[in-house]
Amino acid sequence: PWGVKSRTKKNLDHAQKVLEADHYGLEKVKERIVEYLAVQQRSKKLKGPIMCLVGPPGVGKTSLGKSVARATGREFIRISLGGVRDESEIRGHRRTYIGSMPGKIIQALKKAKTTNPLILLDEIDKMGQDFRGDPASAMLEVLDPEQNGTFVDHYLEVEYDLSNVMFLTTANSYNMPSPLLDRMEIISLAGYTEDEKSEIAKQHLIGKQIKNHGLKKTEFELTDGALSEMIRTYTREAGVRNLEREIAKLTRKAVTKLVKKEAEKVTVTPDNLEDFLGVKKFRYGLVEKEDQIGVVTGLAWTSVGGDLLQIEALRLPGKGRMKTTGKLGDVMKESIDAASSYVRSIAPSIGVKPPKFDTMDIHVHVPDGATPKDGPSAGLAMVTSIVSVLTRIPVRKDIAMTGEVSLRGNAMPIGGLKEKLLAALRGGMKTVLIPEENEKDLAEIPDNVKDGLKIIPVSHVSEVLKLALVDTPKAIEWDEAAEEAAAAERSARAAAEQAGHVAH
Repeated sequence: PWGVKSRTKKNLDHAQKVLEADHYGLEKVKERIVEYLAVQQRSKKLKGPIMCLVGPPGVGKTSLGKSVARATGREFIRISLGGVRDESEIRGHRRTYIGSMPGKIIQALKKAKTTNPLILLDEIDKMGQDFRGDPASAMLEVLDPEQNGTFVDHYLEVEYDLSNVMFLTTANSYNMPSPLLDRMEIISLAGYTEDEKSEIAKQHLIGKQIKNHGLKKTEFELTDGALSEMIRTYTREAGVRNLEREIAKLTRKAVTKLVKKEAEKVTVTPDNLEDFLGVKKFRYGLVEKEDQIGVVTGLAWTSVGGDLLQIEALRLPGKGRMKTTGKLGDVMKESIDAASSYVRSIAPSIGVKPPKFDTMDIHVHVPDGATPKDGPSAGLAMVTSIVSVLTRIPVRKDIAMTGEVSLRGNAMPIGGLKEKLLAALRGGMKTVLIPEENEKDLAEIPDNVKDGLKIIPVSHVSEVLKLALVDTPKAIEWDEAAEEAAAAERSARAAAEQAGHVAH
């Protein structure tokens, strides 16, 4: 395709309408695409943008590519890069080889028959690497707007201008080579909130499944109550794939009923939802039934959205050792060490005599045992759970917290705030403590999340303890005299034991 261009639509209102019709939410991405179209109206020479959509599975990254192509009037081509491990798949083979052919990019352009299609490179973070070369490095040339004006395919052996192509790439995580990350403009998509999911279901999913299963609109009804019950207790995910499967299950059961002539119309309500979908898969609501000693709710960020973590601590008679279990990564183990050192340094102010540490062990466990966990952001929760175990004061059950802790007890900033807050809201938490430096990120969080939670920024552990513990620990006086008395008592006890051994 030399010199054939599809006329790009430049009407902003039309583009906005197409994007709104296809996807609910995802404001940032839509805004960026409309801006690009606006610039294209003014300037003729604009190179195609290269954007990377990073987000959990099922939030509509691939389908967004299709609707962008429709909005901009370009041809749409999707290339899946999952498991591509040979550089010549991108650059093509030399023509002397048997069975040689041009690379995927040139093939895509051949299929599109124009020089300015939209190419969606799917799953760019899943590209492999083997002895034949590294496709990620070959992608560097394709994705650099400065270089891709003179892209040479080994098969064509002439330069081809890729600078008019609009590249969209998708990825689930940021773990790809840093030069590659640097080439793209990253737009991160977080998971959907509960309200967004129910809107998506009402606007797109339910209608789609009714049509696919050959139902009429009048024969099947899913009430709002049943829908929100479904989102809460049958799915726990960032995207909407599982939700769509569950809706498909409902419509299948409804079709079966109608064909067997058991009913004229099927209405699904929260009361009969279990007859259709079986036992509830997830527990929704408070994580703990009552305030407990040493059990703190932390917030974790995983690749499929946020999650709640239970952090449990126990004290046992022992020699002052610290034990950690729950398949924790190195960073998390170190953050537990830092937390316990900090607690030991403030022992008198929480009413614990320092010599006591030599007579007991502390065991910190983070269920579930099989899920690997890592990262420093549970530091505040660790401190709270260790303090609660030492002082025997329970922790409030409706408080969740996130934040790294430093050795001086300061709350340090963390990442993934939106996902964590969504998880807290899903789990029915009332209050969330976040580091003060993360307060600026609250601007990007949907209002219904902020209304549903009481979010308190904290700068130091002492504030966290005041808020999270049911009662405040009473400080004790501990000065050098007390220290010496304790040391003397210890040596006296040791001497007595020694004497006892001799007598035998």
